[in-house]
Amino acid sequence: MAIRSASRRRQRSVRVTVSVTLLGVATVLVVLALPTQSALILSIAAVAAIVLGWAALRMMWTEVLQSRRENAADRVAAATAYRTLFSQRAAEHAEFTTAMTERLAESQMTMRELQGLLVAEQRRAASAESGLSQSNQRLEETQTKVAALEAEIARREAEEADALAIWEGEGGEASVADLVAFDESVTRKTARTTAEKIQSA
Repeated sequence: MAIRSASRRRQRSVRVTVSVTLLGVATVLVVLALPTQSALILSIAAVAAIVLGWAALRMMWTEVLQSRRENAADRVAAATAYRTLFSQRAAEHAEFTTAMTERLAESQMTMRELQGLLVAEQRRAASAESGLSQSNQRLEETQTKVAALEAEIARREAEEADALAIWEGEGGEASVADLVAFDESVTRKTARTTAEKIQSA
């Protein structure tokens, strides 16, 4: 492209130089013919000046036409290059927009999935915390019941020991049947009292 532009400038400068030279020669011929006052010489000089002037005009007109054609070709080439570049940029822009849209959709989908997982984990944590709280409450209630039962058993054993000591202190001699009946009555009474404690708790 640079070589072609240099060639154009060289041709243009040669044509302009030749045209100016032709006009200069025509001017010199007319100036030299004027002092002679010869009709023949003046006629020849006039004809030569006209021919040289038209030749110079023809060369300049050719140069103008060629410049217009070259400028039009340059504009067409520039428009074609711009159209090609615009099409390429439009395709790249469309591809970039599509890729970014897909990435944005994937990011939004991933974010929704993560939000769903977070909500599920929060629900699980709340459920586990609630279950743990209920388990702790049940454990405390069970420990309280066990402590109450142990205290009741200890109290019954103490009452049984006291009753046995009182009975023995009164000088009673018990048979095996009496001791068994006494033990059974105490056991039933203890079981009934324990059941009542459990139901009330």
